[in-house]
Amino acid sequence: MLIATTDRLHIRYFHLEDAAFLLELLNSPGWLRYIGDRGVRTLGDAQNYLQSRMLDHYRRWGYGMYLVAQRGSGRALGACGLVNRTGLEGVDLGFALLPEFEGQGYAREAAEAVVQDAWWRVELPRLLAITLPENHRSVRLLEQLGFETAGQIVMEGDALLLMQIERPRTRS
Repeated sequence: MLIATTDRLHIRYFHLEDAAFLLELLNSPGWLRYIGDRGVRTLGDAQNYLQSRMLDHYRRWGYGMYLVAQRGSGRALGACGLVNRTGLEGVDLGFALLPEFEGQGYAREAAEAVVQDAWWRVELPRLLAITLPENHRSVRLLEQLGFETAGQIVMEGDALLLMQIERPRTRS
């Protein structure tokens, strides 16, 4: 399912056929440093992760993490989407790109489109985001999107102190 098309991007649901790309993304330096090691090491692991964590999320909630691809070439660049996380009292906006696509405005373009989808198709009243305080790029992007710091949180089963950032829906 196509979620959005922007000037440079297509944002769509992941499919099992995207497992090789997801394997690469989940093991990229930025993902491992700022999001965490998901223990996905093989194509089979990636297919299982897709099925249990992403495709099931779509079926249950009607939204989830989406594949972000270049509009012209179809090349997968990263992921951006909406996630229900245990321990958060709201829906989390998340995003990650392969290293070669960072710093080119793709994350902002994808996140803006996903935020609009959250407001108008999913009809969420607000969005949350969590990030490590030292992930300055993510913090800056979230601030550019109108998110404001709402405090700190430690997620269940984790010892890391995360920033919790939120944005209420605005009418426009």
